[in-house]
Amino acid sequence: MNAPAKIGTKIGIGTPLSRVDGPDKVTGRAKYAAEYHISGLLYGVAVVSRIARGRITAVGEDEARSVPGVVDIVTHENRPKQAWLDRSWRDELSIPGDPFRAFADETIQFAGQPVALVVAETFEAARFAASLVRVSYEEEPHNIDFEASLAKRFLPSKLNRRNTFHPPKNRGDADEAYASAPKRTEGRYHLAPEHHNPMEMHASTVEWHGDGTITVYDKVQGSQNTQAYLASAFKLGEKNVRVVNAYVGGGFGSGLRPQWQVQLATMAAIHLERSVRVVMTRQQMFTHGHRPECVYDIKLGAEDGGQLTAMINSATTSTSRFENNMEDIVTWGMMNYACPNASGEYAIAPRDTYTSADMRAPGAATGMALFEIAIDEMAYEAGVDPLEMRLVNYSDIDAMNETPFTSKALREAYHEGAARFGWDKRSPKPRSMKEGRELIGWGVATGMWDAQFTKHSASAKLTPDGKLVVSCATSDIGTGTYTMMTQVAADTLGIPIGDITAKLGDSDLPAAPVQGGSWVAASAGAAVQLACQGVAKKLLDAADKLDGKPLHGANSIEDLIFEDGRVGLKNDIHSNVGITEIMQAAGLDAIEVEETAKPGLSDMASMMRKSRNTHSAVFVEVRVDEELDQVRVTRVVNAVAAGRIINPKTARSQILGGVVMGIGMALHEETLADTTLGKWMNHNLAEYHVPAHADIADIDVIFVKEVDEEVSPLGVKGLGEIGIVGTAAAVANAIYHATGKRVRSLPVTIDKLLALD
Repeated sequence: MNAPAKIGTKIGIGTPLSRVDGPDKVTGRAKYAAEYHISGLLYGVAVVSRIARGRITAVGEDEARSVPGVVDIVTHENRPKQAWLDRSWRDELSIPGDPFRAFADETIQFAGQPVALVVAETFEAARFAASLVRVSYEEEPHNIDFEASLAKRFLPSKLNRRNTFHPPKNRGDADEAYASAPKRTEGRYHLAPEHHNPMEMHASTVEWHGDGTITVYDKVQGSQNTQAYLASAFKLGEKNVRVVNAYVGGGFGSGLRPQWQVQLATMAAIHLERSVRVVMTRQQMFTHGHRPECVYDIKLGAEDGGQLTAMINSATTSTSRFENNMEDIVTWGMMNYACPNASGEYAIAPRDTYTSADMRAPGAATGMALFEIAIDEMAYEAGVDPLEMRLVNYSDIDAMNETPFTSKALREAYHEGAARFGWDKRSPKPRSMKEGRELIGWGVATGMWDAQFTKHSASAKLTPDGKLVVSCATSDIGTGTYTMMTQVAADTLGIPIGDITAKLGDSDLPAAPVQGGSWVAASAGAAVQLACQGVAKKLLDAADKLDGKPLHGANSIEDLIFEDGRVGLKNDIHSNVGITEIMQAAGLDAIEVEETAKPGLSDMASMMRKSRNTHSAVFVEVRVDEELDQVRVTRVVNAVAAGRIINPKTARSQILGGVVMGIGMALHEETLADTTLGKWMNHNLAEYHVPAHADIADIDVIFVKEVDEEVSPLGVKGLGEIGIVGTAAAVANAIYHATGKRVRSLPVTIDKLLALD
């Protein structure tokens, strides 16, 4: 045996490591759903409905079929057989109602609904031929006017079976408390609909293997969800379907559920027994899920010092006529603030669009933002500093559910964020801070999101050359999951980063649900840790075969230290041995372990007794041109309390991305409806505005120290969503401080400010 080597410092949890998949992405080695090279591949281009409601009466195909290279045109009249029952089309995240089935029949439910798929030998031929398909319709009256849909608002008797909506729990007598409150505010707040526009458009490449099996390369956030969905909907059997989503060019909730392009591509592949690719156009990206439009009526009552005495909340969001999408809207303020009297009600309003859907921090990004604007209004009404208003009404417990938090470092976030921002230098009076022709405003808001831990499996395989592969079917939707898995493995087994490979995004890998809800780092990370600990236990057993038994005295892996590819005793750093030496001495070809991390009985009991949330304090500076009402966001400080941080570098990136999306919500993003035609008008990136580089200035991210031993095995809370929550409100509140103009409808655009002159 070689002489023991000194153990050094390992790279693991807490290290600001660059993304391990970065080189593959910047060199083009990383393949996305529409980039796989498949022999004999056909290309499908969808023809979509120009009406919002009605039925197809005829499909004129002759001219399109005459285009050289066209193989076939698939419609509701010639599609392959598929499952009839709705339950066969439900995916892991299905919601109440009837799931959308492309080409099910002649019925049109929304503008942009796919009505035909032209399949050709080349993309160019398919695209040209698609423009020649002539579809005739019998139109029926439609409505996509949200204001008109409010007349038919309702709360379904059958609530969402996946529990994304939790009915509010009222307390006290909010109406009486409001009527008697010395200080009162009342307003209707509004958020415009926002459409998903990730960099990668939705695409599916279905590889036909000729033996009844298919491999589907899909833009989706859960490979096994899509696998089960396709196997059920097209009666294929799960063993005959493999789904790969190794790289996803931004998810944000757009790929939580399988989108219609994977239905079309699979249909065409079965129909033609050929490999087929279908990619949505950027315009077609506006024909599926979007953040629902919302109106939120809020009444607040308070004492002269700003102590809240009454909250009355009523919100309505939009959905389709065929599914009931519900989100938590009114609960966030009721949970976060100490107020003895609070009531909330929530409804949905149907209209002739595709079903609204989850979009980064669904429910909270809407409900918390609008409520935080109302809190700001009350602060001014009560003559209290907006930050002090939040501290005066701080609740150490979940005020709605009357449960303690596993941890809540929001107070520390307020203090650290305010100190970094320089809040104490703020002049309290609106329009009192100015430089040149620009009015300067400072605003603050609170963020809150769920901290979830869900069942995930992972495997770890160690080979005699010291290389480790960790695998899980979870996805990386841009959050850095490859890097997270690698770091957890390195932290557990002390193997150098360069010797570790993370595999994910494949339905053949150990089971995992869809990537979403900010739960993957906590959950998949815990599964990887368990699998690596299993490897460590087998290494300890194998070490007994070494001469001299250098690890003798270790009763468990807790007695060991793993660093630099070596294993040593914690109480004797000189007694250590290389991992490769252990495996070679034991004659092991590989050590492979699969483990599952899931909430146990004690965890489930804890979930019932305690609330698990992330929190943030967002401080924003804006500058508003006094003559033009043009708004610039010039500074943001976001102080985040989210438990243990696995990678400060990628974690900061997640918050930066969330803040940018929050700025988009505050100033840019809104989808405008043509109520006459029943269509979204600005269905492109020229007219649907998102923040550009010139719109973003300094963003400072603070991670507040927060130790939480209950929330998840790693103490991790997740960061994908908390960055957006509260940001839009902080921008809107800063605009009020700058201008004295209170805009209650997001986004705050120039026309809305000019209207208040």
